[in-house]
Amino acid sequence: MSFEGVHTPLVTPFKADGEIDHDLLGKHAANLAGRVSGLGVGGTTGEYYALSFEERVRTFNTVAQAAGGKTYLTAGINATTTKEVIRLGQEARRAGLSALLLAAPYYAQPTQEELLSHMLKVDDSLDMPIMLYNFPARTGTEISNGVLATLLERPNFIAMKESTGDISRLHHLATHFRDKLVLSCGMDDQALEFFAWGAKSWVGGASNFLPEAHTALFDACVEQADFVTGRKLMAQLLPVLELLERSGKFIQYVRYGCELAGTPVGIARAPLGTLTEEERGDFAKLVQPMLRNAQ
Repeated sequence: MSFEGVHTPLVTPFKADGEIDHDLLGKHAANLAGRVSGLGVGGTTGEYYALSFEERVRTFNTVAQAAGGKTYLTAGINATTTKEVIRLGQEARRAGLSALLLAAPYYAQPTQEELLSHMLKVDDSLDMPIMLYNFPARTGTEISNGVLATLLERPNFIAMKESTGDISRLHHLATHFRDKLVLSCGMDDQALEFFAWGAKSWVGGASNFLPEAHTALFDACVEQADFVTGRKLMAQLLPVLELLERSGKFIQYVRYGCELAGTPVGIARAPLGTLTEEERGDFAKLVQPMLRNAQ
């Protein structure tokens, strides 16, 4: 088991009163284990920023109990301080998760030197496999090529989820870090481009409700190098992925997709809202045929 393949960043199911539905989280994780290569808990799709420390720790335990030993489990441990990140990582390791997802601390906007120091301290403290997460639109700080090169000198820094949306950045990573890095698609509507440039990993939010469509595309492009079939599969999936990535309502659409797939996970925590009836109807028209095809 490794960072390669399709990994699902799990949604965090909420009850009507806004509390986490741990029973449903466990069932959702167990249902996806084996259908995808790995699961992530505590990522953007799981709204980690809206959860307390204690809630995040309990989600680690819930997913580990439900899917531990069945698939590769990655814990998102991002927070605003180095101390909090390390505390979360310690809890993830204690829960038995396989690896860590590490982004730049959000809002603080450290310099590149400060960011490097932060990530080295995390590695020194936790000594677990790490997928970096480069998402400056959310964190406010990019993981630069210089920081990446230094981190890759250490054995625990294995992969990076690249979410800038900048194709030239993809080109640079694919050509300059090809033999040192497991490159992971973190901009879902660019999955085909990532695979064409040698990416062997995809952390895709929509695989919460369309896992087979994601694995079919991955297998065609990465395992079979069949980009004719890959383009056909991507053309079917692209309208869904474009809505997620370009609408400003990524999490709301993933949540509704889960509902369409028979796993109602509740609404996002405020300040995020819900989809309009028109948005729900338009999305259902895209998703329901793909769900029927997967049956």
